[in-house]
Order: sequence, then structure tokens, then C-alpha cells
Amino acid sequence: MKEILVVIDGPAGAGKTTISKMLSEKLGYRYVDTGALYRTIALYLIENKIDIQDEEKIKKALSDIEIDLEDTGEILLNNEKIAGKIRTPEISMCASKVSALKIIREYLFNKQREVGLRKKAVFEGRDMGTVVFPEADIKFFLTADSEIRAKRRFLEIEKKSDQTYEEVLEDMKKRDKADSEREHAPLKPAKDSIFVDSSKLDTLQVVEKMISIINEKFFF
Repeated sequence: MKEILVVIDGPAGAGKTTISKMLSEKLGYRYVDTGALYRTIALYLIENKIDIQDEEKIKKALSDIEIDLEDTGEILLNNEKIAGKIRTPEISMCASKVSALKIIREYLFNKQREVGLRKKAVFEGRDMGTVVFPEADIKFFLTADSEIRAKRRFLEIEKKSDQTYEEVLEDMKKRDKADSEREHAPLKPAKDSIFVDSSKLDTLQVVEKMISIINEKFFF
């Protein structure tokens, strides 16, 4: 069986995390949530009251950060499990701003490349196929209507946040705009990406579609 590198890019709320996890399990591959890496740095900056406009302080902060990627996909920040802290609206918006900073993108670039070059991994993010792994064996661009993405995100956070659906939708539109217009590595599909629209598909249907495409391409 050929060992490959799979990347899944797409906007917030398209279902990348759930689908990438399930796909990696089906393939027996490692799962890497690159968005969570930016959320992790956003969390550190917020908790330590570091202004994201202050490049010198950010540079110092990055030298104090130790990020470990577990085989399960879980991320440790200075040896602490932080999964429960990084899925909030505040962290989401800060992560979008953080991901636009060249100094942070360069910091995470090598860490991602180190893992991905070993193959047998599924990476999810926003610039995996265009910037980090342009040589990836297969590139998916997962998308869905903004209203559907907002509804999914609202259902995901409604027990942990007092945001209304309308506020979630507005935040998502703002984030889409910021991600697609940022100077460094804007959100866009790679030229050879395979588009998958999850608007009318459930998680399992999306994963089955991706596996079918992989099987057809690599004869697994």
C-alpha cells in the first residue's frame, strides 16, 4: 500500500476537523490540525496579555513556547493539554489574526513540514496545499455554504457560549474575509485541489467520497 500525504484546506465551519480525524482513522494515518496550532499560539498570547501588533514581544513569546504534536492529533502547550481552551469565539478571532502574521507562519512552517514529510498523515488547514505542502499527494478543498457552516459552528459552541446564530454567522463572514484577503498565505484552493462541498452531505458521506477518490487515484 502506497504511503501518501493528504491535505484538506477550506474555510471555518466546513467540517474539516471532524472529517480529517475520521479520514485519518480510516486510513490508519496521523492527523494534524494546523488550525489548532494557530489557536494554541493565540491562547498563549491572550493568556500572557501579549499584543499581536508587538513583533518583538511575539518573537520573545515564540522562544518560550514549546508545542508538541501527539500521534493522536492532540496538542500540548508547554506540556499542558489545552484542547478545551482553544475552541472559543475569542480564540477563533485571535487565531485568524495570528495566522496572518509572517513571523508566526514561519515559526510553524518547519514544525508542520517535519511531520508531513514522513507521509502517512492527514493535515487540515487553510494553506496546506498552496504553501506548506504544495507537493502533497492529494489535496482536498472542503467547503460549504456560509449559512450552513455558521449553523454547524453555532451548534458546536451553543452550550459554551452566549453567542447567537446571527453573531456566529457575522463572525464567520468576517473571518472568511480576513483569511482570504490576508497578505501571507491567503485562504484559496491549490490549482490541483479536488473540491468537496459538504453543504448537503453528512460527515460519513464526505469521508466516503474522499476515500473513493483516494482509492481511484492510488488503487488502495
